[in-house]
Amino acid sequence: MIKEYSELPSIHLKAGAGYARPVQVLAERVKLSDPALSVMTDLSRVSLVTTRAKTSMDKANAKMIRYGVRMLLVLDDNEELAGILTATDVLGEKPLRFLQNMGGTHADIMVRDVMSTLRELTAMRMSDVEKARVGDVVASLKKLHRQHALVVREDAGGNQVVSGLFSITQIARQLGVEVQNFELASTFTEIENAISRA
Repeated sequence: MIKEYSELPSIHLKAGAGYARPVQVLAERVKLSDPALSVMTDLSRVSLVTTRAKTSMDKANAKMIRYGVRMLLVLDDNEELAGILTATDVLGEKPLRFLQNMGGTHADIMVRDVMSTLRELTAMRMSDVEKARVGDVVASLKKLHRQHALVVREDAGGNQVVSGLFSITQIARQLGVEVQNFELASTFTEIENAISRA
């Protein structure tokens, strides 16, 4: 039976060979009235950077720096979502509070000690996002006092799959707002100031 098929030619890989990576090109400029999907990172097109709950916080922070991101998805031992770790979690008060309560050194802090767990997180439904505008997302992030929002799809059984991500700094860039620092309140103020001038 296999005799009717032809063998494909093969070649040797060269040193320095790369590999295809999914890329999503977001609109360079958007308005608040544009569809929310124009500012959402679509996880069917782009892979998010992940870390493990049992990874040291310093290693996770180095990974954020290396990949130029300000948030990592945190996975448990079963490859299921355990939470998220943001630059604010690493650079804010959480590590200091952990050391005050538990003792130890900065090197002893694990991702699980400072991350936001699933029960602390909320997400947006993809069905709502598909009907929303950029301004709706900005208003939602401001109300939640969050830099990031996860977007989930739900199947008929109610199972959730994280399928998208919003980042207020990404949205600000697409709105043409120069974000000077990454303080959340400042970012929203800069967006509102830019919009009022437009």
